[in-house]
Amino acid sequence: MPADNVVSTPPAHGHMRWGRFAMVAVPALAVAGILVGFTAEGAIASSISVSGQEFLVTATQFSATGFEQFGGSVANAQGQQPVIITAMHNAKIQNLCQSVSVGPVTLRLTAGSGSTPVSASNLIVDASSQTGSVATFHNITIGQDAGTLTEDPGTAGSSGGFGQQADTFVLNNLVQHTWLTTAGTFSLPGLSIGFGGSC
Repeated sequence: MPADNVVSTPPAHGHMRWGRFAMVAVPALAVAGILVGFTAEGAIASSISVSGQEFLVTATQFSATGFEQFGGSVANAQGQQPVIITAMHNAKIQNLCQSVSVGPVTLRLTAGSGSTPVSASNLIVDASSQTGSVATFHNITIGQDAGTLTEDPGTAGSSGGFGQQADTFVLNNLVQHTWLTTAGTFSLPGLSIGFGGSC
């Protein structure tokens, strides 16, 4: 074909809509930052180093099947921080709110405010404090050696340490200061994330 019959079409250039990109990317990055892969052994990898900031978690109701709790520590730039480690096989969270200071503003995440609560499997929370209005346990054992806990998800603390476990657990009006959360799965219906006030 003669060269003068060839029509050259310049490549099409896409246009980035930064507003839409941010709406998709920010929630994904926030959730990825909060959730860390659950290890095959059911324990938090010792190599995980947490940030120097705790985040606030609140919920109107937090319920779980397979409950274990014992003491431990997490490492950050300031050294080892003592934590309450709570492990749950399956959890339901109604009206979840998480907030953390990011410079001069507060990043706030909410989910599970409708008829469908947040759900999580193999959930492990490392918190410095945890309060609620009423806590109810079914088939609880208090004071068991933390190294011998047997409830799912099968985590365990240091041998000889204080631990407790229960078949089920319900806590109303949760307020928790948290260093780290990990889960096998985490479903967040009605997810909303943005800058605003604390929970």
